[in-house]
Amino acid sequence: MESKLKHYEKELTSLRATRYNFDSIYGSSPVLLELKEEARKAAATDLPVLITGESGTGKELFAQAIHQASPRHRFPSIHINCAAIPKDLFESELFGYAGGAFTGASAAGKPGKLELADGGTLFLDEIGEMPLELQPKLLRVLEDKVFERVGGTRMIKSNFRIIAATNQDFAGMVKQKRFREDLFYRLNVISLNVPPLRERRTDIVPLARHLLEKIAEKHPGSHYRLTAAAETVLANFHWPGNIRELLNVLERTAFTIEGNTIDACDLPFYLSRTVAMKPSGTEWGLQEVVAEAEREALRKALEVSGNNKARAAKILGIHRTVLYKKMNKYQIPLNGVTIQRRDG
Repeated sequence: MESKLKHYEKELTSLRATRYNFDSIYGSSPVLLELKEEARKAAATDLPVLITGESGTGKELFAQAIHQASPRHRFPSIHINCAAIPKDLFESELFGYAGGAFTGASAAGKPGKLELADGGTLFLDEIGEMPLELQPKLLRVLEDKVFERVGGTRMIKSNFRIIAATNQDFAGMVKQKRFREDLFYRLNVISLNVPPLRERRTDIVPLARHLLEKIAEKHPGSHYRLTAAAETVLANFHWPGNIRELLNVLERTAFTIEGNTIDACDLPFYLSRTVAMKPSGTEWGLQEVVAEAEREALRKALEVSGNNKARAAKILGIHRTVLYKKMNKYQIPLNGVTIQRRDG
């Protein structure tokens, strides 16, 4: 019994250690500052919170920040990714199970996430993926805060606060009968929508600098700097993967460059397709944007390969003869001499 208590104490200690607070949410755009203020107000209450937004926008950061700023911060913040749990295990993961409840179950049983969240916060990430048949049970628990473990007979009371998040159209799911309407309204008491990165462009460059500082911390003695051209590319890209994609790009670039300065040509080729690469004061159509991206990709591949045409063609995934044709088309120097374009 004593060893089991120590095990649960150790598990609870690790679960209490949330990593983020409101200072961890970086940015100074008006839309982000307004959202943080709304979230701080939500933290002062005990009401359910539904956080919506595209993938990679930082919904989990807001959930953890709300918990850390709430009166419950001394208790655990329990995270469940509803998309990551197999359907047949979801109920036992949420409610726990009694000893011998099913084949392979521990004889001692196991507490579920609802039980572990007692006094603290239960964060249901990707709540739209919760099995439909389990939703009525969750609704009852939210109303009564009382439940039984799977296979158990003893009623367990847990005083937790619920925060849920989704990147799906929740209202549309309700209309399509893919999510219970009554549970939706129970969760959607306080609604926070985290904007995509493209809707707060003034945050992109400061955020990129901040992320590079974090990346440098993993490599003692490193310090990364963005050139003005690189910042222009980053600021004008649409970032469909949001902050997660920006971090991925910066980590990959920091790993591949020589030195500490990141220029536009060091960034992935696809970023250069943005209108940020157009000359000032001009309007480009799709053909011009594609041509500029292709020209930049050729130039970068030749630079990386040391002007080795066979290797550059391999990097680009094209035949060497195609590479020569494109170099001719874009008047890219061959052996230090600009190739003259031939009409026809």
